[in-house]
Amino acid sequence: MSLIAAIRREAIYLSHISRTLLMLARIKPDSTRTIVDIVEAQARATPQAPAIYYLDEVMSYGGLDARADLYGHWAVGQGLKRGDCVALLMENRPDFLCCWLGLFKAGLSVALINTNQRGQALAHSIEIAGSNHLIAGAELASCVIEAVPSFTAAPAFWVQGGTHAGMQDFDAILAKMPATPLGKGARQGVTAKDRAFFIYTSGTTGLPKAANFSHMRMLFMITGFIGALTPGRHDRIYNPLPLYHATGGVCAVGIVFLSGGAMILKRKFSLNEFWNDIHRYDATMFAYIGELCRWLLNAPPGPHERDHHIRVITGNGLRPEIWKRFQDRFAIPRIVEFYGATEGNVAMLNYDGTVGAVGRVPDYLEWLLPTRVVRFDVEREMPVRDADGLCVECGPDEAGEAVGRISMRAGRNFEGYTKAADTEKKILHDVFARGDAWFRTGDLMRRDAHGYFYFVDRIGDTFRWKGENVATSEVAEALSSIPGIREVNIYGVKVPGADGRAGMAALVVDGGFDITGLAERLESHLATYARPVFLRLQPQIEVTATFKQRKVDLVREGFDPSAIADPLYWFDPETRRYERLDVARYADIVEDRVKL
Repeated sequence: MSLIAAIRREAIYLSHISRTLLMLARIKPDSTRTIVDIVEAQARATPQAPAIYYLDEVMSYGGLDARADLYGHWAVGQGLKRGDCVALLMENRPDFLCCWLGLFKAGLSVALINTNQRGQALAHSIEIAGSNHLIAGAELASCVIEAVPSFTAAPAFWVQGGTHAGMQDFDAILAKMPATPLGKGARQGVTAKDRAFFIYTSGTTGLPKAANFSHMRMLFMITGFIGALTPGRHDRIYNPLPLYHATGGVCAVGIVFLSGGAMILKRKFSLNEFWNDIHRYDATMFAYIGELCRWLLNAPPGPHERDHHIRVITGNGLRPEIWKRFQDRFAIPRIVEFYGATEGNVAMLNYDGTVGAVGRVPDYLEWLLPTRVVRFDVEREMPVRDADGLCVECGPDEAGEAVGRISMRAGRNFEGYTKAADTEKKILHDVFARGDAWFRTGDLMRRDAHGYFYFVDRIGDTFRWKGENVATSEVAEALSSIPGIREVNIYGVKVPGADGRAGMAALVVDGGFDITGLAERLESHLATYARPVFLRLQPQIEVTATFKQRKVDLVREGFDPSAIADPLYWFDPETRRYERLDVARYADIVEDRVKL
């Protein structure tokens, strides 16, 4: 890097980080200012300004605030008080935001329930939040009733946007509420350190965990984006992400409310409508998840994919292998990738758009932004300890687990989960000094000599084969660069008699895919141990509601052709090609008659 480029990089970083830190310094744990005060101030200053575009509707800031007051009056009328929690199960629409704003006005907290949960998982999520009331969208009412047998003690069920047997009509109740401001008395005593939300982990195994999410954490997150994106009243951010998740429901929403801009809210992400919506509503920003970007890149060209006024986009999970292609094809001037676990205290933004980086902590700010990378034992799934029992910090570009120091300083606390045992599992003690405590992100990262952090893999996704650690992200990046491969999901599978786990790739391919030349192509991209042993061709990659690839079922199903309908292949070391895997060859492998 030239001296001029280095100076420019530092100038961009210092400009954004200094602006952000100045704003963050004004957020105090005991402050009574929350997102409610921010929205009310916007409603007083510009009551007619658009806050939300939704289908053919436009909700102004004045209308948003007035609608939220109705929800607040309902809560007070129910005898709910500061600290009580109401569960919210609703697909994206303006009432989702009116609901939690109104409940905040009444001093309550809100459990944001994943709209894909059913049965036991749905009942569990509501009960661990201690919610005695559930407000559900009419589109999900039947799911609520079906889950009734799974409740230990069912809450009061309210349905909004329609009616349903066994549930109270929420719209009819709201119609009877007074059309007057609720006032600050109902939220008397609420401070920034109080809980705003329960937001649920999006893991693929076990029942969901509810993470505490305070008003202060919300303000910290959205203030960081304000410092990075510098949004204004003229900006319109397109948001197709679920509002029950932090990226779509806190980051994107907060950028709008804090800046006085407008949000273009989509009920659900639509590949076919994405660029048409961007053009139709004249969006200037949009929020993304990595898989969303991959789907857009794999889609055929559309008339509006470059015919737009987008100036910046923000999100997480945009992989290095598609970053430049995505930015160039869709004419995106600026990408601000970020990193932050919903429940954790580690948060970073890539201010200058360095390809592949999730954020930066230069050496001279380590004291202020205490995020580190420590050496990690993949087999034991624990950080490595030295002779003194302390963790070992990784060197430049060495992969390890990212950790964040826990302290009572604003923004550095770890708010944890509803269960103390779940909270303790995420805390690492005696890291660099006796008695210190650090939050475990559960993510493997590397940090380069300039302080840029790069995501490597999720702990549990990385596996060992032939005595070496295999990062699924590295393998996915190599495969994604090969013509004809549209989507990739990498995981490790157990092979009887073999140490570690063999690499397996689930692929979505098109007519340009040539399996006969695949092994040869991979030789120049990956070390021998990292090349997939097995392939599975699928019509599509299954993802979670937040667009994270599902691996658990794939790992469980393994590579048995008698149990899998999808075409399977294996790398034959004799032919040095991927050959079709049938029942006979499967038996040879599991009975150790062939060597992998």
